[in-house]
Amino acid sequence: MRVRELADWLGAPYEGDGEKELTDVADLACAGATDLAFVATAQAARAASRSAAGCLIVPPDYDNAEGRTVIRAAEPRTAFARAASRLHPPPPVTPGIHPSAVIAPGAEIGPGVAVGPLAVIGEGSRIGAGTRIGALTVIGRRVSIGEDCTLHAHVTVYDDVDIGNRVILHSGCVIGADGFGFVFEGDRYQKFPQIGRVVIGDDVEIGANSAVDRAALGVTWIGEGTKLDNMVHVAHNCRIGRHVVVAAQTGFSGGVVVEDYAVIGGQVGVGDKARIESRAVVGSGAGILTSKIVRSGQVVWGTPARPLKEYLEMLANLSRLPQLRREVAELKRRLPSEPRE
Repeated sequence: MRVRELADWLGAPYEGDGEKELTDVADLACAGATDLAFVATAQAARAASRSAAGCLIVPPDYDNAEGRTVIRAAEPRTAFARAASRLHPPPPVTPGIHPSAVIAPGAEIGPGVAVGPLAVIGEGSRIGAGTRIGALTVIGRRVSIGEDCTLHAHVTVYDDVDIGNRVILHSGCVIGADGFGFVFEGDRYQKFPQIGRVVIGDDVEIGANSAVDRAALGVTWIGEGTKLDNMVHVAHNCRIGRHVVVAAQTGFSGGVVVEDYAVIGGQVGVGDKARIESRAVVGSGAGILTSKIVRSGQVVWGTPARPLKEYLEMLANLSRLPQLRREVAELKRRLPSEPRE
């Protein structure tokens, strides 16, 4: 694709050689003459002069003293992501059902669906147009999957799950397994029936080996546009809002509510029935105690999670403890000894 064509598609102005052909994307350090790279920070701007990239996506105030071929964008990283998707489009869906797939007689398969080897689709399930079902993926009974979804190999979707349009489930995802619910009776645990459902909105992406449990009663819900990283666990009856992002190895206990546009770091643990309000940010490794509330827009860190300023003050105080200990020992040394009887 030529620079001027890409700039026009992005709706952004360019400078330099608009006829230059771009064939790939790369980072600044590795980019070559036909690669596109981007500059989003002051550090990257300093490194740009050493890059061999054929074209750079840069912020509006970038100083192009060298006269390089650039495309100016208000959000270079976002524009680069869009450009990368244009230069690396997903492979087209090749419709058809592999001979080894097992499709229940009552399942509905929409037009243009691709079903891979040894996949299983249960009775009463519906697969929307243009969806891809990967090899060895198992879809239970009464499952509804929307249009243009991608379920990679080895995905498992239990019974009675609703999945919206353009959803991506990566390999190893398990959607709709029983929640962890037990009651203690006598001298042993008895299983509390897990008879609820899972509902996943449009444009959700769930990473490899993540699990979303069905509700004990009612619905476990994941809102439109939410993105879960690899190895994320969403327990029974959680409600994850719209456009939430959650990094890897985070776990939500039962009944947690996460409101729209929250950002959750990696390895976060969230206790039962906690609430994370809209646009809150939870730092990596934080622990949110049972029934606690993280207020809207608040940034919290640590275990138990606390406001970031308070957490940083605590770390600063902890770093001073060795010096304080030495000072106390020196003061004790200087004090006169107690008289002996």
